[in-house]
This record gives sequence, structure tokens and C-alpha cells, in this order.
Amino acid sequence: MGLLARLRKEWFIVGIVLVILSAKVQPSFGVKGGPLRPEVTIAYIAVSLIFFNSGLSLKTEELTSALLHVRLHLFVQSFTLIFFPLAVWLLLQLLQLSSIDQWLLRGLQTVSCMPPPVSSAVILTKAVGGNEAAAIFNSAFGSFLLGSSSSVPFSSIFSQLFMTVVVPLILGQVCRGFLRDFLERRRPPFGAISSAVLLMIIYTTFCDTFSNPNIELDAVSLLLVVFIIFSIQISFMLLTFSMSTRSRSGFSPADTVAIMFCSTHKSLTLGIPMLKIVFEGYEHLSLISVPLLIYHPAQILLGSVLVPTIRNWMTSQQKVRSGSHLL
Repeated sequence: MGLLARLRKEWFIVGIVLVILSAKVQPSFGVKGGPLRPEVTIAYIAVSLIFFNSGLSLKTEELTSALLHVRLHLFVQSFTLIFFPLAVWLLLQLLQLSSIDQWLLRGLQTVSCMPPPVSSAVILTKAVGGNEAAAIFNSAFGSFLLGSSSSVPFSSIFSQLFMTVVVPLILGQVCRGFLRDFLERRRPPFGAISSAVLLMIIYTTFCDTFSNPNIELDAVSLLLVVFIIFSIQISFMLLTFSMSTRSRSGFSPADTVAIMFCSTHKSLTLGIPMLKIVFEGYEHLSLISVPLLIYHPAQILLGSVLVPTIRNWMTSQQKVRSGSHLL
């Protein structure tokens, strides 16, 4: 395979490198309040496009089936909101004996309590070819559940989720009803569209990261926090993979993909307002925020890099299953 063909095949990985470099060179273009206006173009337009795209590409019966997949929902929500915080709490009992700043450790504990985001987990699940409908339900439900039980204004969470998730999803389903024959005949590149939107999200996320003064820590503390965060993400992805691929788990390979991303990703959109409310008046708020500000781009970067590997695994598993059914 020639270099050009290789680059074309791995365009998404190449795109990740380019957008991160672009964000490093000129972060002011994609920060909140900058020329790109990500607080509107990303938070509302891009996220709405993701779920309109999902509504257009998903069959209604797939959405209905995902809604009734109670075992998967219980697994994701229990792992995200119960196991994840408890496991991190146990880890922090050991890390408190280290020289890491205690406020950074408190920030890590806060990150562990966050629900999955409504964008990255869905896009990555779709990019792999996993159970996108289940990812949509669990991402939205987790934010809705935690937001309704926290001190973050319930009405603002509900209205944003409704306008950026529910409405575009329904509109996509309505349009699919009129365009079903065309969509099945032409097969538009829905996955590529979602991947392109994800590159925009990665770009603006790293613009915020590179321009955020709160991440100006001493090099040792910063490296330790980054190492811990990547270790947590990789460990929990492996754990959810192992648990959901057991012979008696009842989950398909597509379910496993949704479980891995939804169970390990954490919401920055809901996390930052919660931090500002819970720790209002704390002089160390900036330090507490650092783990979440690192976790968000780290989960997108790690998930994006793993997309080809997970896709190959899922494809091979589906071939094995289809072959066993023919026998």
C-alpha cells in the first residue's frame, strides 16, 4: 500500500494530529469567545448535527430495541455512577500518601462522579460501528440523571439536552421516513460525517486546553495527573471490555463498544458548572478543575486513536458469529 493510499485510509488519525497541532499554534481561534464561537457552533450546532445524523442513519426499530436493552443500561449507569467513583476513591487513598497536591486529588474524585458526555461517546461508538442507539440513550440519560439530582439548575440541563439531543434525533427520524429508499440506495457516509464533527470538537477542546491558565502547574504534578488519568481510562476500558465479552454477559460486540465508551467517558459540559457550584468560594478551584480539563481531551484522543483497533476487533467478532450461525 502506497503512502498516499495509507494516509487516505487513516485520514481520521492524520486529522487528529493536524487539528491538535493547529490548536497548539493558534489556540485563540477556537477558544470560547474566539472567532469560531465554539460555545455556539460546537455546543449547539455540532452536537445537534451529531444527533440529527444519528436519527437519519438509525432505523426506528434499532432505537426502540436500544431503549428496551435494560441490562446494558443498568451496566453502564452502575459502572459510571457507582463503581467508577468507588474505585477512584480507593485509588486516592493510596495517592494521598504521595506528594501529589491534595486539591488535584480532590479534582480526580470529582471527575469520577461525572456522567458520560452526550457527544464524544456517541461519535466514537458510531465511528467503530457499535450500538449507537444505546450510546445515545445512556449518554443523555446519565447527564439527565445526575443533573436532576445535583445543584446544577435542572431546567438548563433539560432544555439543552432536549434541544441538542431529542429534537435533532426526532427530526432525523422524520426525515428518514421520507428518504428511506434514497438512504438505503445511496448509503451516505454517516460515519465520516460524525468523524469530521469529532475533529472539530477535538480542535476546540485542545484550543481551550492550550490556552487555559489553570493548567500551568509544575511539570511533575502535571505529568503525574496525566499519567493517572490515562491509566484510569485504559484500565477501565479493559475492565468493561472483559466484563462485557464474557460468554454469559448477553452483550453483542456492538454492545461492548457502546459500553466501553459510555462507561469511561466523563462530561465536561456538566462537570464545569458543577465544580463552580459545589466549590464556590474555594481559592483552589482552579486546581480542582485541572483533572477534568485534562480528562476531557484525553478521553477523546485515546478513544479516537483506538477506533481502528476496536473496529477491526468488532468486525472479526461479527464474522465469527455470522459464520457460527451458518454452521
